[in-house]
Amino acid sequence: MTIAVGEKIPSVELATMGSDGPVSITTDEIFSGKKVVLFALPGAFTPTCSVSHLPSYVVQNDAIRAKGVDTIACLSVNDAFVMGAWGESLNVGDNILMLGDGSGSFTEAVGLVLDLTARNMGVRSQRYAMIVDDGVITHLNVEDGPEFKVSDAETILALL
Repeated sequence: MTIAVGEKIPSVELATMGSDGPVSITTDEIFSGKKVVLFALPGAFTPTCSVSHLPSYVVQNDAIRAKGVDTIACLSVNDAFVMGAWGESLNVGDNILMLGDGSGSFTEAVGLVLDLTARNMGVRSQRYAMIVDDGVITHLNVEDGPEFKVSDAETILALL
């Protein structure tokens, strides 16, 4: 069952790249007491994700933060090494928290799994974006199939 607006983010451990390697970070650390925009996508270094989705948040970073957002986070069912390298390749810097959900535990907990095993890509995350205020989802935009219309930074910016 997919998580819904008004529900609390589940308590799960994720990973991000630190200067000495992967660092564990909990959803409580990410969301508690903060306004967060989290967007998720099927995979790092994939076409739409690399050309459009993540870059839209890089471009709109300042405008989103000007609306009172403390953290912008990008999540994918990839490990922290891949997410770190992908962030570096797109000059994300410290603007976007690159989160590896390598085991898919968060993706499963929120019910937004995308099974691409038939395409030899394994289990991934659906493409979506959410606005979370102190751990509670206030907006959730899930893309319909392969579309990229409601989870981009411009759409989320208009909701803030």
